[in-house]
Amino acid sequence: MKKIHFKISITAPAYKVYDIMLGISNKLTYEQWTALFNPTSSYDGSWNKGSKILFIGTDEKGEKSGMVSEIFDNIPNQFISIRHYGLVKANVEITEGPEVEKWANGFENYTFIENNGTTTVTVDLDTTEDFLDYMNETYPKALDKLKEICEK
Repeated sequence: MKKIHFKISITAPAYKVYDIMLGISNKLTYEQWTALFNPTSSYDGSWNKGSKILFIGTDEKGEKSGMVSEIFDNIPNQFISIRHYGLVKANVEITEGPEVEKWANGFENYTFIENNGTTTVTVDLDTTEDFLDYMNETYPKALDKLKEICEK
């Protein structure tokens, strides 16, 4: 696993950025910024600490695919940590085997720090070597989209 890091400043209070980023009040806001990863990107589950959550989208065959994850920690408006422990392939959850081992116990951590009405979102995530270029290219665009939505 490779660790990568992104940061963006958004002119909006932390509670608003957190709410929009996670789609708490309206799941569509989550789907809007994550559409840069997959136009059908969504989630199924809860953001509560300890909860299982599926990060899913439709693949090129029209089947549900994505990640099986757990909300490892959640301090509303300040920090959220997601631990990935499986894959969804062709509508089936897979939590063991060689494909899963590459991703197992990879984390995505989001920190929200507000200062004078501007929130800095810091993203720290683990990714596999084969997704490194994709993440480095796509994540900044997705965060720009999040900024656009939050600053409306």
